[in-house]
Amino acid sequence: MTISGEDSLNLIAVAKKTRQAALKLAVLSTEAKNQAIEAIAQALEAAKDEILQANVADCERATTEGIAKPLYKRLQLDEHKLRDAITGVRDVGKLSDPVGAVQIHRELDTGLILKRVTCPLGVLGIIFEARPEAAIQIVSLAIKSGNGVILKGGKEATRSCEAIVKAIKQGLSQTAVNPDAVQLLTTREEILELLKLDKYVDLIIPRGSNSFVRFVQENTRIPVLGHADGICHLYVDKAADIEKAIAITVDAKTGYPAACNTIETLLVHTSIAEEFLPKIADILQKLNVELRGDEHSREILSSHKILPSIVAATEEDWETEYSDLILSIKVVDSLEDAIAHINDYGSKHTDAIVTEDAQAAETFLALVNAAGVYHNCSTRFADGFRYGFGAEVGISTQQMPPRGPVGLEGLVTYKYQMTGNGHIVATYTGADAKPFIHRDL
Repeated sequence: MTISGEDSLNLIAVAKKTRQAALKLAVLSTEAKNQAIEAIAQALEAAKDEILQANVADCERATTEGIAKPLYKRLQLDEHKLRDAITGVRDVGKLSDPVGAVQIHRELDTGLILKRVTCPLGVLGIIFEARPEAAIQIVSLAIKSGNGVILKGGKEATRSCEAIVKAIKQGLSQTAVNPDAVQLLTTREEILELLKLDKYVDLIIPRGSNSFVRFVQENTRIPVLGHADGICHLYVDKAADIEKAIAITVDAKTGYPAACNTIETLLVHTSIAEEFLPKIADILQKLNVELRGDEHSREILSSHKILPSIVAATEEDWETEYSDLILSIKVVDSLEDAIAHINDYGSKHTDAIVTEDAQAAETFLALVNAAGVYHNCSTRFADGFRYGFGAEVGISTQQMPPRGPVGLEGLVTYKYQMTGNGHIVATYTGADAKPFIHRDL
């Protein structure tokens, strides 16, 4: 199906309205923005039943259409998740305003003053699968950072997103923020049209599969903040505390298997594998985790009668985000081998080491190329809420900043402001050039 010319014009009109609303939002006071954020929280609370009923309808339809299990878990929005999302909205309201911060204040010469001041990006285009609560997080961050936002949720979450955005707009209608600053697209065809709107949209943030993120990057001239696969690793070093390693492994794999910060591969040093692997394999199997091991790990586990349920790992396993109760296991000969494996197969999301050797931890943290590198803690901490960002618009796995969970600081840019009194460049050039002062104020 192709989008009609009329529909394309309608989307342009929507984008124009969003930009106009964003321009006014950009200059609102911190107090006005915080009032809008509280109004959003109250409106979501008032619409709780409607939102949850819409989600039930989405889940029922998704089940009928045979939705994948990991995606279904992300789609589900119960009262607990909704309550947490609303708490996140209020947490964003408590954060410092990222707009208007003076990063540079410099006197170039007497009466010639330079400032570098943070400002909103403008209009954000956010495309995400399932997780309807993501719309709540994104809007609160957008309002606080002074940005307009155009949302496109997955088709499986259409009713949920519509109910959420309806409540948000009702809340904003009572504030200084124009509800047009928040828009929702509902058809797949609108995605391609959104990607063409480089005149009105300043940043695209896709949240989905690696192939989808690449599709977005290849079909737009708008800058893209990419969050691709979450292929996270946990390395259990030879100097690991076994009990810590067990607790961290269980949390990082089974806490929420569909999350992008869940580990998909467990690396174990050969000198500790005989002791650690039988213990962790027994626990994980009781938690219904399917294990896939390399030859060495299967040899170790075969002597403990665990082999029949251990699938042989393939090359594909090392580069797969399962988003399910599946874990690949590999025994490595050294810290260097573990780091090499992670840098070869990881997605630059979050990787962790369990060790009591401070030097090994320091080496791991320095050499693993990922947005998040952890020592003696679960990868599941890779989350904007847990980092104290209030919420996040996504997790960036790209090399350039922002990296990791992207909160308010990733949604602002800066501009240079200069004030003079008739100053001209000719004064500072040529044989009689006047020197600059360059004094920080």
